[in-house]
Amino acid sequence: MITPFRIFAVVLLLGITGLQFRLWTGQGSFAHVSGLGAEVKQRTAENESKLQRNAVLKAEIRDLRQGLDAVEDIARSELGLIKKGETFFLLVEE
Repeated sequence: MITPFRIFAVVLLLGITGLQFRLWTGQGSFAHVSGLGAEVKQRTAENESKLQRNAVLKAEIRDLRQGLDAVEDIARSELGLIKKGETFFLLVEE
């Protein structure tokens, strides 16, 4: 015979099972939260490297705005600038 206590026990067991299923699978589960934590760490590392790169670029912009020495250095290294009176030497390695 089915008693109210057995009905309550079955409903309670189904409720607990449903909550456990939600806890272990799906969105908001332990696995999902763990994956999000790993993604946050990865994005934080990416942001740190981009912040460092931005700092380097800002310093370069500041140097270019302050004087022509930085412009001359870039022109010499990247474009091969040679001033009047300077002698160009090309060193060839074997």
